[in-house]
Amino acid sequence: MLFASAEAAPIARVGGLAEAASGLIRALRQRDDVELVVVLPDYGDIELDDVRAGTIETPEWARPASTRIGTDAALGEVVLVDVPGMAKPHPYIDAAGEGWPDNDARFFGFSAAVADLVRRERPDVVHLNDWHTGLALAWIDTPTVFTIHTLGYQGQADPVWLGALPPERVGAYERHGAINPLAGAISLADTIVAVSPNYAAEILDPVRSFGLHPVLEARSSDLIGIRNGIDADVWNPGTDPVLGEPFSVRKLGPKTKATNALRSECGWRKGSGPIIGMVTRLVEQKGIDLALGLVPYLEGIGARMVLLGSGEERLALWARELAAHHGERFAFFDGYDLELAHRIFAGADLLLMPSRFEPCGLAQMQAMAYGTIPIVTAVGGLVDTVVDDDAPATSGEGNGFVTHSIELAGVVDATHRAVRAWNDRDRRRELRKRGMGVDWSWTEPADRHVELYRALAGPS
Repeated sequence: MLFASAEAAPIARVGGLAEAASGLIRALRQRDDVELVVVLPDYGDIELDDVRAGTIETPEWARPASTRIGTDAALGEVVLVDVPGMAKPHPYIDAAGEGWPDNDARFFGFSAAVADLVRRERPDVVHLNDWHTGLALAWIDTPTVFTIHTLGYQGQADPVWLGALPPERVGAYERHGAINPLAGAISLADTIVAVSPNYAAEILDPVRSFGLHPVLEARSSDLIGIRNGIDADVWNPGTDPVLGEPFSVRKLGPKTKATNALRSECGWRKGSGPIIGMVTRLVEQKGIDLALGLVPYLEGIGARMVLLGSGEERLALWARELAAHHGERFAFFDGYDLELAHRIFAGADLLLMPSRFEPCGLAQMQAMAYGTIPIVTAVGGLVDTVVDDDAPATSGEGNGFVTHSIELAGVVDATHRAVRAWNDRDRRRELRKRGMGVDWSWTEPADRHVELYRALAGPS
């Protein structure tokens, strides 16, 4: 099986795609019934062991192209593809936060290289991810799984690129006077996977389909949802080297030490009330404006909040201003620090994810693995993973708190409810245990993917 993605941690990590790709790759590597070829772009300065050069054939517009084949400690053997302009300090954007102007040529060239590797390797199944690999389907006929990690980015580009495609595939990619790699991949893949069951249902709604409703509706019988997992070796409070003392669902006491350490790191005096954590990108999708709008209410609610993230400068500026004026209640760490993320998930009492859309979400599962209770909006994979403990149908059986209102009032209300529950020690303990008691790993999702691969490959 050949697996291609624009990201896979730790080689290339920007967002959830990197973690999802890495988690699935590592889970598949542990199986004896899957032989895996992993293909990633060569962004430069990627260190591998036992490196050897490979050959690649791409169309004239994508040359010169080359590959490096080597071993990464986490991902195993990988094929890194270099096409003109691929090596960049960031996979997608420049220092000003703007997309590289040659992103179309870079990732279309990468897709063409993936197609050539498919012809060479002759895998039983090809698994492609997001628009960066979508054009590969123009040149291959091998059975394919295409995963939609988000519809928000589709890779639209100048229609001149349509001339690079086989004539019989042009119609799949032409949309609204442009080339659309995501639309084409959805049209041509044998099976389309959305990264959670609820997201698979949501994207069939014209309002939530980012303009692709006709394409998705036409392929609805081949669209399924499989929830992403988290790396249970990395996100495990019982073995986490970042923590001063490990803890588990059976031994929750040391979590208090992690909370005290986080409080000190935020510069707060010891006091009562829970700490709300957030680890996220600073973008509108994540509801950062709603989270920052909550800060003035924290004193009345009786809670503190710590935010770790980077992204839009206007949101970072707002967060810095709030931290300056509400320093006893709100702390902001600008950027991304993996170890700090672990300390926040371990030390926080509650996690806030007020997303406007969330195909799957990983932070809520990572937090629950550490006994941190999530507060989320009722979107995408958050619906599939967080059960409201206050809802009549699930009262006393939930693992978090859900608001169906993606407005500040809804976020404030859900946070109030979560803090009230946290103040009840018995209820707090049960909520933590329910979240920690679920297997959020890639084991079951990987099994579902292997079932797909087998169905597509046919009898061996």
